[in-house]
Amino acid sequence: MYKREREELINKLREKGIYDPLVLKAISEVERHKFVPEPMKHHAYKDIALPIGSGQTISQPYTVAFMTQALKLKPDSKVLEVGTGSGYQAAILVRMGMRVYSIERQFDIYSRAQKLLEKLGIRVHVKYGDGTIGWEEFAPFDGIIVTAGSPDVPKSLKKQLSIGGKLVIPVGDRSSQKLVIVTKIDENNFEQESIPEFSFVPLIGREGWKEEYL
Repeated sequence: MYKREREELINKLREKGIYDPLVLKAISEVERHKFVPEPMKHHAYKDIALPIGSGQTISQPYTVAFMTQALKLKPDSKVLEVGTGSGYQAAILVRMGMRVYSIERQFDIYSRAQKLLEKLGIRVHVKYGDGTIGWEEFAPFDGIIVTAGSPDVPKSLKKQLSIGGKLVIPVGDRSSQKLVIVTKIDENNFEQESIPEFSFVPLIGREGWKEEYL
């Protein structure tokens, strides 16, 4: 099902500069239509973000691919995802051979994603809570991917990176962000690069946006 649409999406991602074979293979194999609401399924393989309820979206495939590629992960890396959402990003990482830990702050979305991932047999450690402070119990992480826009880079997430690990996070105001890629050189030093023009739902939590300001 949707084989031709998936092939067209992969070709589009290649044209846009996605080259990592692990990323492309995972996106070609994970069935995105299973992560979107029923009325949206016919749009599942278009390169667009789609609403999943509760004011949240499933990210555009190009954004998922770009952020995942930026992590530069090897199979069996330990990855923290902040913002489980639909569960699609976590499923991509698992298909790439990663050990995935994911945090979601909205209980209904957390519950739905957890049930769906279990139903699909996709092994992800999912937690309900504030992702801006990370998941210290399982740190350090080889990669951290944040799927919501933050006013700044949370210090807790930087701290929970392993040496050489990368954190990919949208940073900016509530309407537009730059994608910031942070690499941990040692316990006190980080390299940072920014890529402009991305747009995400807000990252809410102790080290993100405060809900009352939204």
